[in-house]
Amino acid sequence: MADEQDQALSEIAAAATLADLEAIRVAKLGKAGTITALLKTLGGMTPEQRQAEGPKIHALREAATAAIADRKAALEAAALDARLATETLDMSLAVSTGSQGSVHPVSQVMDELAEIFADLGFAVATGPEIEDDWHNFTALNIPETHPARAMHDTFYFPDGEDGAKKMLLRTHTSPVQIRTMLDQKPPIRIIAPGRTYRSDSDATHTPMFHQVEGLVIDRGIHMGHLKWTLETFVKAFFERDDIVLRLRPSFFPFTEPSAEVDVGFTWDKGRRVIGGDPAAGNGGWMEILGSGMVHPKVIAACGLDPDEWQGFAFGCGIDRLAMLKYGMDDLRAFFDGDLRWLKHYGFAALDVPTLSGGVGA
Repeated sequence: MADEQDQALSEIAAAATLADLEAIRVAKLGKAGTITALLKTLGGMTPEQRQAEGPKIHALREAATAAIADRKAALEAAALDARLATETLDMSLAVSTGSQGSVHPVSQVMDELAEIFADLGFAVATGPEIEDDWHNFTALNIPETHPARAMHDTFYFPDGEDGAKKMLLRTHTSPVQIRTMLDQKPPIRIIAPGRTYRSDSDATHTPMFHQVEGLVIDRGIHMGHLKWTLETFVKAFFERDDIVLRLRPSFFPFTEPSAEVDVGFTWDKGRRVIGGDPAAGNGGWMEILGSGMVHPKVIAACGLDPDEWQGFAFGCGIDRLAMLKYGMDDLRAFFDGDLRWLKHYGFAALDVPTLSGGVGA
């Protein structure tokens, strides 16, 4: 048995490659291997013979198994050393970044709005996109005969079989203002960004779009507070100090008095740029916002006393703000899902310009 062990260990030590070593393992320890055959002979021996020969055969198998494992580790280490000696890695080569996503301009603008208004003390409020008639129209002092209530303007759901009130896709984020006034006690300072829906579609309108509205409810609020807030917001968003705003009288059912807000723009190499003097002969006015003092009927509908509490509200399209700031000219491209458009206008996830320095930065 000692001779057989010496021979097996000698053959294992002489194996030059992993393939040779595997062949020896099969020849010795495989199902038809010589050591396996010796183990099988134990079954035909007497107890005395097994007691004498069994330890020797098992010792042979363990010695061969250990020798094979050691030789395999040595051969693998030698192969690795040879590979490291011949292979090189060029550290100057550019690393492939692979496919990367981007931040959509609408998401970017929403983040910028949250940054700006957070510095002004506003919180972000949200609400359901499927609304009822009362929150979307009635509580906002919108009469039954208002065109916005018509089927061709608003997406309605069918009436419920159990007589439940008709539901609709919200036409603005103003219901969030109503829900906030019902749920919170003044003073209130919120913005309400989110998706809204109207039956309209062309180069500057889509059936689904994004809107942000602002609401302030407090004692002694007046139009001067509204004008200052809007000027501060627009200057911070477009990152220019030469912003000029013009407030024009208008009408909204939920505000009184109401004002459309125009911003001055100038032309630069055929491109319209927000900012500058619109009266200098190289510019004009563009409407970007609707605003006004919250109507007393809206305040009363939310359970507040309009003689004690006053407020202002404003709203604008987030998609429109993105178009004006970042140079898009077709609203429909925002929702086409064209990767080329997203790659061009999108923002890198780790390189997003922010306004966290504050509105006064």
